[in-house]
Amino acid sequence: MPEVILSAVERLGMRCTGGLLALNSYENRVYRVDTEVPGRLAVKFYRPGRWTDAQISEEHAFLLELAEQEIPVVAPAPGPTGSTLCHHAGFSYAVFPWQPGRASELGTMEERHMLGRFLGRIHRAGATRGFRARPPLDVGTYGREPVRFLLEHGFLPNYLEQVYHTLASELVERVAAVIDTVSARVLRLHGDCHLGNLLWTDTGPHFVDFDDCCMGPAVQDLWMLLSGDRDAMQRQLAEVLEGYTAFMDFNIAELALIEPLRTLRLIHYSAWLARRWDDPAFPRSFPWFNTTRYWEDQVLSLREQQALMDEPPLSVA
Repeated sequence: MPEVILSAVERLGMRCTGGLLALNSYENRVYRVDTEVPGRLAVKFYRPGRWTDAQISEEHAFLLELAEQEIPVVAPAPGPTGSTLCHHAGFSYAVFPWQPGRASELGTMEERHMLGRFLGRIHRAGATRGFRARPPLDVGTYGREPVRFLLEHGFLPNYLEQVYHTLASELVERVAAVIDTVSARVLRLHGDCHLGNLLWTDTGPHFVDFDDCCMGPAVQDLWMLLSGDRDAMQRQLAEVLEGYTAFMDFNIAELALIEPLRTLRLIHYSAWLARRWDDPAFPRSFPWFNTTRYWEDQVLSLREQQALMDEPPLSVA
C-alpha cells in the first residue's frame, strides 16, 4: 500500500520524500505525505463504494466555494487536469494541504462567538444552492434504514431484538412526527460538525472532514458543539448563536429538533459500525461494539432519549 499512496501523489507532479504517516481515520484512509514541494500534504483515499464520483465532487465544490469566500476550511487541491477528484489503482482520492492545529473544548465565550460567526458564513453560502447527488439528512436514511439493517443482519442479542426493534422504531416515527411539525429550512451543511472536526490555531478554527456534508436543517451543525447540563448547553448555544446571527438568520423553532437529531445519530452510529465490522480496522478500534454490554447500553440510551424528547426544547434569551 505505501507504494500505491506515494505513486498516487507523484502522478500529480509532486515528488515525495518518503515521509508517510497513517492518520486517525476510520471511514476513509488518510495519510500525511511529505513532498519536496509544496511540503506536507494530507491524502485522502475514499472508501470504495460509499460515495459516487458525483457525490464526492459536490463535497469538493462546496469546500472550494467556502475557501473562495475566505472561510477557514481545508479544501482539496486540483490535479494536473484541474479536477480535485483523482483516481489511481482502483481508488478515488484527493490531496489536501496539511493543516496543523489543536483540539478545543470551546471553553471560552470568545471561541464560541468566533465559531458561531464562521458557521453562520458557512450556512449563508450553503443556502445559496442545494446538493443534487448527496443524500439528505432524513429519517429514512438515518433512522428507518439503520434499524432495518441492524435487525436483518443479526447484530443484536436474541433477548434484546424485540425490545430494540420496538423502542427504536417508535422513536424513529416520533422523530419523523417532530420533523414534520418544524418548518426548517434545508441547506448545505458540514453534517458532522463536532469538536473532533475542528482544528484551532492562533487565528481561530479550521473546519475539516466534510465527508458527511448533506442537505439538512442548520441546527444539525450546532447541537453537537453543546455539552454539559441543560443550563450549560443553553448558555453555550446562546453564545454560538450570537456570532452565528451576525451572518445568518436562525429559526428558533429548529431547537425542537436537537433531541430528535441526537436520537437519529445514536441509531445511525450503531449501524455505521455494524456495516464496517468486516473491516479489520473496526474490531481493533472499537472492541466494545457488538458486545452484550454495548447493546444493553444502547437500549438505555434510547430510553433516555424518550425522556429527553418529552422535555421542552432548549431556549435562548
